[in-house]
Amino acid sequence: TGCTAGGVCGKSVETAELQDLLLHVCKGIALAAEQASQPLDRKYGRFLLDALFSTITNANFDAERITGYIKQGLALRDELKTQAGITSGHDALAWTATDAAAFKAKAASVGVLATANEDIRSLRELMIYGVKGIAAYAHHALVLGYEDDAIYASIIESLAATTKDLSADDLVGLVMKTGATAAKTMALLDEANTKTYGNPEVTKVSIGVRSNPGILISGHDLKDLEQLLEQTAGTGVDVYTHSEMLPAHSYPAFKKYPHFAGNYGNAWWKQKEEFASFNGPILMTTNCIVPVADAYKDRIFTTSIVGYPGVKHIPGKDGKKDFSELIALAKRCPPPTQIETGEIVGGFAHAQVLTLADKVVEAVKSGAIKRFV
Repeated sequence: TGCTAGGVCGKSVETAELQDLLLHVCKGIALAAEQASQPLDRKYGRFLLDALFSTITNANFDAERITGYIKQGLALRDELKTQAGITSGHDALAWTATDAAAFKAKAASVGVLATANEDIRSLRELMIYGVKGIAAYAHHALVLGYEDDAIYASIIESLAATTKDLSADDLVGLVMKTGATAAKTMALLDEANTKTYGNPEVTKVSIGVRSNPGILISGHDLKDLEQLLEQTAGTGVDVYTHSEMLPAHSYPAFKKYPHFAGNYGNAWWKQKEEFASFNGPILMTTNCIVPVADAYKDRIFTTSIVGYPGVKHIPGKDGKKDFSELIALAKRCPPPTQIETGEIVGGFAHAQVLTLADKVVEAVKSGAIKRFV
C-alpha cells in the first residue's frame, strides 16, 4: 500500500496525483511523436526532460507549477497530433481538459495501479524510473549546451512502450535498452561537466564556517553554482555547499573563488535542522528539497525544476539567473552557526582514480587495501 499517512518525502496526495497525470501527458507526447514527421523539433525532447525531472522524488511539491507543465504538455501533444494527423487512439492521446477539477478527476485514474498485471506493471515502472534518471542527467548536460537527439528518441520510445500491450519479455528488452541510454546520458553529462569545469581532483573541503554571512547551495546544477559564485564575488558573502552539491569543490574551475568557503551540513534529510542553523539564504537547484520548516521558510529559494508552495522561485532567462535578492538577504543575516570542524576529502572521479591506478594496484598487492565496497 506504500505510505498510508505520509512518507519521509513529504509529498501530498494532490502533488502525487498531479505528477501521475503529468506522466500520462508525457506518454501522450511520446505516442504522438512516434507518428509525427521526423526529425522532431528539439523543444519536445527538452520539455520531456523538464517534466520528467520535476516528478522525481523531492524535486517539486508545487501543484501550481506541475499543473503548468500539464497544460504546456497538452499543447505540445496536440501540436504533434496535428502534424501526424491523429484523430483518436490511446487515452494519453485523446484526453484533454482545461480546468483544475478535470485534472484532479483524471489524475486519480492514471497512476501506477492502473496496470493490473504485477509483472507488466513493475517492468513499466522500472522503465519510467530509468527515464526519469535519464531526464535528470540530460537536463544538466543541456544546461551546459550538450544534448543528443538519440537520447530524446529513446525517452520517447520508452514512454510510448509503457502504454502498449507488450509481453514481459519485450518489456525486459526495452528496460535493458533504457539502461543503455542511461549510461550514454551519464557519459554525455560527464563530458559536459569536465569540458566546462575540468576533471575533478582530490580535494580537501572545509566543514567549518567563516565569519562572513553566507549562502548555502544544494542540488546538482553546476551552472547555477557558477553564476552564484560570479555574482557573490567581492560582496563579502561566502558560498557553502550542502549535501548533493559537495562534489563541486573538486572541479578546478571553482577553486579560483576565494569565497567558496566549504561544505555545511550532511545528508539531504537533515535539512530542517541544518538549514535553520545556517542562518543565511538557501538555494535549491534540483532535488532534494524536503517539506520546508518555518524556521527558514523566508530565506529558502528554488530555481530550475524545483518548486515548493510559498517559496520564492528564481527563474532563468536565456540561461542567466539573477541572485541579487539572495545576496542582499545574506548581508542582513548573521554568519552560519558552526556545527562541525575539520575537513573531508573528495574528488575521486574516474579520471582522478585512473591517475592513481598504479598506487591502488600496489596497495592491493601489499595488503594495505583489503577489499573494495
